[in-house]
Amino acid sequence: MKPDYMVIKEKLRHKLGMGRFEHTMGVAYTAACLAMRYGCNAENAELAGLLHDCAKQYDNETLLKKCLKHHIPVSEAERKNPSLLHAKLGEYLARKKYDVDDPDILDAIRYHTTGRPAMSLMEKVIYVADYIEPRRFKAPNLDRIRRLAFVDLDQTICEIMSDTLEYLKKTPESIDPTTYEACMYYQEIKREEY
Repeated sequence: MKPDYMVIKEKLRHKLGMGRFEHTMGVAYTAACLAMRYGCNAENAELAGLLHDCAKQYDNETLLKKCLKHHIPVSEAERKNPSLLHAKLGEYLARKKYDVDDPDILDAIRYHTTGRPAMSLMEKVIYVADYIEPRRFKAPNLDRIRRLAFVDLDQTICEIMSDTLEYLKKTPESIDPTTYEACMYYQEIKREEY
C-alpha cells in the first residue's frame, strides 16, 4: 500500500514549525515540477520532497541520540555538525513512521543535504528542489540557478555544491566529506562533456 500523501502532510503540519512546513511544501511542489521536466515519477518526487525534512524539528542533541538509539551510523563530520543527521534520521522515519518502502524515495531523503557521487535522478531532483524552492532567498546566484535547474540538472548540482562548499569554508569542520566527493564527481562529469 502506498503512503497517503494527505495524511503525511497533516502529520507534518503539526510536527514542523510554520516556516519549516512552508519550506517543505515548496520543496514538494518544486520536486514535482523538476520530476515532470526530467521524466522522473512526479508523485514519488513530491512525496520525497514532503518527507525530506521530516526529522528537522529535532535539536542537534536529540538528532544524535535518536540516530544512536536506532543504530544509524554517525560519521565524525556528523558528530561535529549533528544538524546533518536530520537527513539520515528522516530516511529512517520515512520508512518506519510514514511507511515509505521505495528505495529511490528513501535515498533522496537520505542524501538531500550532502548529495553524493552518482546520484539517481530522484536524488538529484530532491537535492536541487531543496535549494531552489520558492521560499529560499539567501543563496548566492539563486535566480540563475533556478533557471538552470530546468535546463541542465548536473550543471545545477555542480553550481549548488560549489556555492555550498564556498559557504562552508568559513566553518571547515562542518563540511561532510560526501559533499566534497559529490562536488568533485559532478565537476569531472561536466569537464568530460566539454
